[in-house]
Amino acid sequence: MLTPFTDQGAVDYDGLGKLIDWYMINGASGLFAVCQSSEVFFLSLEERVNIARYCVERSGKRIPVIASGHISDSFDDQVRELNRIADTGVEAVILITNRIARQDESDEVWLKNLQKLVANLPEDVKLGFYECPYPYKRVLSKEVTRQCAETGRFYFLKDTSCDLDHIAAKLEVSKGTNLHLYNANTATLLDSLKLGASGYSGVMCNTQCRLYSWFLEHWKEGKAQELSDLLTISSWMEHEYYPVSAKYYLQQFEALPISIFSRTKDASLLSRVVQSEMAMLKRVTETTENKFINA
Repeated sequence: MLTPFTDQGAVDYDGLGKLIDWYMINGASGLFAVCQSSEVFFLSLEERVNIARYCVERSGKRIPVIASGHISDSFDDQVRELNRIADTGVEAVILITNRIARQDESDEVWLKNLQKLVANLPEDVKLGFYECPYPYKRVLSKEVTRQCAETGRFYFLKDTSCDLDHIAAKLEVSKGTNLHLYNANTATLLDSLKLGASGYSGVMCNTQCRLYSWFLEHWKEGKAQELSDLLTISSWMEHEYYPVSAKYYLQQFEALPISIFSRTKDASLLSRVVQSEMAMLKRVTETTENKFINA
């Protein structure tokens, strides 16, 4: 999920409500709030908590809402952050993998820190993982995934490895457990679904949500490869001044009453070229919807 802000930089809850409605109308099966697309590292703890709670209330539990929210380096601060998020009523609290150990620390250290962290969270709270690329990407290994899956505490894994071999290994060791893998990468999505991935959790649902929803329901059919190819080509747009570009797309082409303000990038620097690319993305999206969904 994105976080809409006012032009002055405050969280825009009216815009957030309209955005949640848009996700649900366009077929999202769940909402991942307070993540990198939400600009989580630029939100205060109170903002993270309030956004998560608002998403739960606005969705009316019609679809599940999950949220991350621990961004601190300090262990005590992370415990406080995650418990505050757990109190919002989200379906699962998502741990950011790069927050659990430093980049230069081993998997053994990571697992030890994880065990200590989980011991300080309520036992009835469902947990998950997000391989957030910022400030560094910590991709779970096969063995780490196996140990986590076997605990029964973890239900969600947002995989950002963009590597089918990594995905296959994780799916192998998590099969039959509570842990379900959601792929963030469009290029490997179809093949990962064939291997047993549970779905897609990526930024392109902020523009092409309806197409991804349809694809996840029909990927076993004959047109799946063609649609997968088209979605993959479109997904290159996720690198174009995101998340400002996605907010611009929703404002200009989906009629959402939101500002393009961002705390991570200067919205005034959104170039005419990227604006024209978003217009092209809208035309391609409409053409693709007409071919696959509206045919």
